[in-house]
Order: sequence, then structure tokens, then C-alpha cells
Amino acid sequence: MAKKAKKQQQTGGTPATVALAAAGVEFTVHAYEHDPAHPSYGEEAAEAMGVSPDRVFKTLVADVDGDLTVAVVPVAGSLDLKALAAAVGGKRAAMADPAAAERTTGYVRGGISPLGQRKRLRTVLDASARGHATICVSAGRRGLEVELAPDDLARLTGAVVAAVGRD
Repeated sequence: MAKKAKKQQQTGGTPATVALAAAGVEFTVHAYEHDPAHPSYGEEAAEAMGVSPDRVFKTLVADVDGDLTVAVVPVAGSLDLKALAAAVGGKRAAMADPAAAERTTGYVRGGISPLGQRKRLRTVLDASARGHATICVSAGRRGLEVELAPDDLARLTGAVVAAVGRD
């Protein structure tokens, strides 16, 4: 896998794949043809890769007490905003304005990765990720996912691991 990572970095890749390669983390890139008509980016990724939706995680940006915060939760469920606020010592959380999320992360909606963001945001990874050897998250654009160990993702993003997803 390291060879694939180096090749990705040399050809430009995305900020997420470049960050993974620079960190020397083992990862696999999964590309698929994105269908703009699909109602869910995450479910589309799971279907296209043939991976269980509980192993594919979506990256959501929320506003917690005025600070943008990233939540990484399974596409099979949703984000518990109250639990997210508690996980970072906040009181209130709401989904961030999509334009602010795109501007701050440097990625477009449906392709926001928890890795390689323009401005590093505090991150919370749902605890269910630790139940899998590897998980998939956006690699920084629609139709591109990266598979890696959840502990590597947590370490590289400085994530707090907490139960912030719900079924």
C-alpha cells in the first residue's frame, strides 16, 4: 500500500491523500463514478465500493458554541449534536453553514475529508469506528474514498473518540 500512496502523492492526489502519504500511513484509495442524482453521498460510496454502510463514515461540519467542529460518523446513521457538543466540552451544536464548511475545509460538500483540511478543525470520531479494522472516509472529492485504520485517522486528525453517532 505504501507504493500506491507514494504514486498518489507524486501525481498530485488530494490534500487528504498527500497528508496520508506524508505521514507514512497505510491506506487504500477507492475511486468510483459519482452520480450527481444519488440522494446520499455516503450511501452512494458504500454501494459503489460494496462496503457495509457501517464501515463508511461521513464527515460532517458542525458549529459548536461558535467554533467549527468536524464529526466523523457512519453513513448508516446520523450525528447526535448534543453528544458532539458534550464530546468537545461545549453546550450547543448545530450543523454548520455549508458555505462556511467548504471555505474552512477547502473541500466541497460531499467530498469533505477529515484529513488535509485547509484549516485544521477539532475532530470527533464516532466510537463505533474502533469496531472495524479499517473504515472508509472521503479522500477529498466526490467519488473518491480512502480506507485506513480508525486509530490512524484519530491520530492524524487529533480526534476525540466518542459516541456521537446514532442509528
